[in-house]
This record gives sequence, C-alpha cells and structure tokens, in this order.
Amino acid sequence: MTLQAAPLDDLSDPAAALLMPEAPHLPDVPDVASESTEPDAWLPLLLDELAHGVIVIDRQGQVQHVNQSARRVLACAEVLRIDAGKLDWVRPEDALTFQQALGRALAGRCQLIRLLAAATGSAFSLALLPLRHPSGRPPEHLALLFSRAGVSDSGLFAAFSRSHQLTRTEEQVLIHLCGSLGAPEIARQMNVAVSTVRSHVRSLCAKTASSGVRELVNRLAVLPPVAPEHSVPMH
Repeated sequence: MTLQAAPLDDLSDPAAALLMPEAPHLPDVPDVASESTEPDAWLPLLLDELAHGVIVIDRQGQVQHVNQSARRVLACAEVLRIDAGKLDWVRPEDALTFQQALGRALAGRCQLIRLLAAATGSAFSLALLPLRHPSGRPPEHLALLFSRAGVSDSGLFAAFSRSHQLTRTEEQVLIHLCGSLGAPEIARQMNVAVSTVRSHVRSLCAKTASSGVRELVNRLAVLPPVAPEHSVPMH
C-alpha cells in the first residue's frame, strides 16, 4: 500500500493533516531594521561589553563606530590607526590584504584575514562581516571583528572562577593553561616546582568537575565573549 500525500492546498482531509507536520509556534519579534535604520541607544553600549574589538565602516571605508575593545587595539598602534575617519594600516601588506577582502565583503561574502603586529610580529584574525539588509540589497555597512587576545580574556573568567571557588594561584595556573603552556613552562613562569603546578591542575579539574585540562580549557573557550571587568570607558 502506497501513501500519497495530498496537495498542500487541500487540508480538509484528516489523513492529509496527519501527513503535514504542525508548524512550530514562533514568538512575535519586532522587525527593528524595518522600523528604523538608525541604531538604538543601547546598541553602542552592548558593543562596548564585547571582548572582541568591533569597528563598523560604511561602503566608502568611513568609520562609523569603534567599541572599547577595538579602541585598545588602536591605542597600541601596532596594526592600524584611524586617520581622517578611515582605517590606516601600519604594514602595507596588511593594507593590501584588507582591500582585497573588503571588495569581496562588499559583495556580501564574509571574509577572514590574518594580520601581523608590526612591532611584536604576533598574529591575530580579523573577520569582515557584511551587515545585510532584510530587503536583500547590497550591504551599506561592514563590521570588522577582531579576535580576542586569549581564552581567558573574558569578563566571565572571574565569574567562572568565583562560581568554582578557585584560589588566586589556581586562577594564574588556569590562565597559563589557556595559553597552551605545559606544567614545566608554567612552573618556570610562576617560579614553583612542577609538582606544585600539577597539584593545582588536579585541584582545578576536581573543583570544576572536568575530566582533564582539555575539557577545562574548552569550557572557558565557549564562554560568551564579554569584555573583562576591569574595562573602563574610553573616550
């Protein structure tokens, strides 16, 4: 016996109703983008709470907004600056890489590039996200998202520590673990015996109910990217 689905416009047949899955109920959410193209007053405040640096630019490359984390990147002046309202890259190679990615992002495709700090040579990632309009027209603005400095660079790290009653020393060991350091390297950094570090690691895993260092670090890696609590407004 073969079941034949009824046409989608014929829902009067009870058998057809059994073949049609019930659509999930979705809550009514106001379409903010359709009501106004101007950001609400709370949006800059929200961006300032993110651990990721965020810079919003328009299609002409004019900077529209810089959150606190991005201001700290700019203050170092190792990668880029803002000159006359536009981004000014320290290394010519980075400027070329960015311009190539910018063209693709303006076409509506997310981009990810890798940049180097001029002085230290340290690398970090930058995502170019086109802010798509609900109507489908080409994006008028792009968001540049900088990678975080590290896994422990989160305002929720302190909350995680408090919730598991970690000691200050255990916090320091955990920060080093998040920096991919092993017990011997941590021991040298903290000027203690390797056995002491391993004792702290066992205590960390026990307090957080983690099966090992990998699980412990992964739990921190997926914490929401909230800016550190010591952040202060920068104007």
